[in-house]
Amino acid sequence: MTDPAGVGTVSAPTVAIAGASGFVGHALVRAFREDGYRVRIIGRRGPDARWDDSGSVHRAVDGAQVVVNLAGTSVNRRYTDDNRDEILRSRIETTRMLRQAITDAEAPPALWMNASTATIYRHAMDRPQIESTGALGTGFSVDVTRNWEDELFRGELPETRRVALRMAIVLGRGPATDILFRLARFGIGGTQHDGWWPHHRRYRGIGAHPTDSERLWHRSRGRQRFSWIHIDDAVGAVRFIRDHSRIEGPVNLSSPAPSDNRELMKTLRTVVRMPFGVPSWRFMLEPAMWVLRTEPELVLKSRWVLPDVLVGAGYEFSYPSLEPALRAIWAERGAR
Repeated sequence: MTDPAGVGTVSAPTVAIAGASGFVGHALVRAFREDGYRVRIIGRRGPDARWDDSGSVHRAVDGAQVVVNLAGTSVNRRYTDDNRDEILRSRIETTRMLRQAITDAEAPPALWMNASTATIYRHAMDRPQIESTGALGTGFSVDVTRNWEDELFRGELPETRRVALRMAIVLGRGPATDILFRLARFGIGGTQHDGWWPHHRRYRGIGAHPTDSERLWHRSRGRQRFSWIHIDDAVGAVRFIRDHSRIEGPVNLSSPAPSDNRELMKTLRTVVRMPFGVPSWRFMLEPAMWVLRTEPELVLKSRWVLPDVLVGAGYEFSYPSLEPALRAIWAERGAR
């Protein structure tokens, strides 16, 4: 790579990406390479650095202009005691290791973006949650995210801008979208209703200062909010944050036009041309989710999030509306 004057060479910038094996990670690796970055990948098996080798993590971070951390065990599982501990541990320990590597780096990155989740906000059906005024919730999922972000922002890193990527559900060729399309295609993509269920302790708080769990169920009538973002905008937002040095702190990665469950399922049926969808209630979802080894919270919690920071900074969404986003994904699936 030559400089604009054609004199000498300019080395390509470097990004260190942790947790690159997932759906979002693959997209970010591809995007950074398209932008001319050298990519160093940190993961359980490398290839450039491994979590069980702190020295390799230090070398991957030192000299990189950007660090992106997406590492963490999937939450798409039952919240057994072992799984709860692993979900928290996998996020805290990897984030702590990266923070230590950045602290010790001779050439620390200018930007560190760390995954987070919009689940940190409370179950909201009355108003949307934005970064500056959003009300944080309580219980397991919120405590995991709160501890995760605390680890990210702990201590002084004077040369490194830090951003918590509070991601909504990412739509694209990933597992969450595949499940939604399958439900719609097989005629069981009706509205999902929350309702009464006996109390249990799987959603209790966790960490050094666990909070009380939120109310287990809400009479949602399928109006629980569904905040989402298309994968192209998730990648676009990361690029936008990278290139806008004034953005720091928590940033909501979500469409400016969230849906609710009724609209989501109706739109899915429209896109796949299925004229009907059998509705389901919590008393049906609980045993089904037990069989699938996951949690009904993933579809029944009302996540109502708006991207106030991104919109305020001028980011323009490629897919602000749900139906065009789902149609584009469905068309891409059919083309492969």
